[in-house]
Amino acid sequence: MPDNIQKEAADKYSLRGRVYKQLRENILNGKYRKGEELKEVAIGEEYGVSRTPVRDAFHQLELEGLITIVPNKGAIVEGISDKDIYDIFEIRSRLEGLAARWACEHITESQADKMEEILYMADFHASRGHFDKVTELDSEFHKLIYAASGSKRLELLLNDYHQYLYSVRKRSLKDIERGKVSNEEHKLIEAAIKEKNPDLAEKRAHEHIMNALKNVMENGLDRKAVKRKA
Repeated sequence: MPDNIQKEAADKYSLRGRVYKQLRENILNGKYRKGEELKEVAIGEEYGVSRTPVRDAFHQLELEGLITIVPNKGAIVEGISDKDIYDIFEIRSRLEGLAARWACEHITESQADKMEEILYMADFHASRGHFDKVTELDSEFHKLIYAASGSKRLELLLNDYHQYLYSVRKRSLKDIERGKVSNEEHKLIEAAIKEKNPDLAEKRAHEHIMNALKNVMENGLDRKAVKRKA
């Protein structure tokens, strides 16, 4: 394939990927709310692209269940349902336990030092009510464990689930007490990883996510929507 054709193809997929990533992020962070209508032309103008990469991104987002495409009209934002949130927390609790277990074996000295720094800074910002910073540091802590697991497959999967819950985590960590308790739980996970105790690290990571789910359930998640049939 000639170089110019290869470049054109790469640019096309790069553009589609950028539009998809930005749309997905804006749905998950709440910029585009459930029920909102997204028009190809308007999104193209907003992002400075033609309708083609927007249309391609819409199809990819529909496969994820984040939007519903309505013929001759556009797309309707579906977002993340309460059941989705519940399911993702349940799945994360098990996968994060596995990541913490593997981190006991694979974490590097620089990653361990960075983890300690994150915990210190989270304490500092939580004590001053800097909630956005606390949310940011919470993400850094979890992503560091994903990376320390030594598994790219697990890291990619968990980063994806972590992003799905961005707006939920942000609301949850605005609770001063939950923010402080969450960081104390992080410290327990760090201690188990430092001790190279995989069973304990897995247990504490699993419990941490389930405690986060419990907090979310107590603060607005629709229990009927997530109730499973026996």
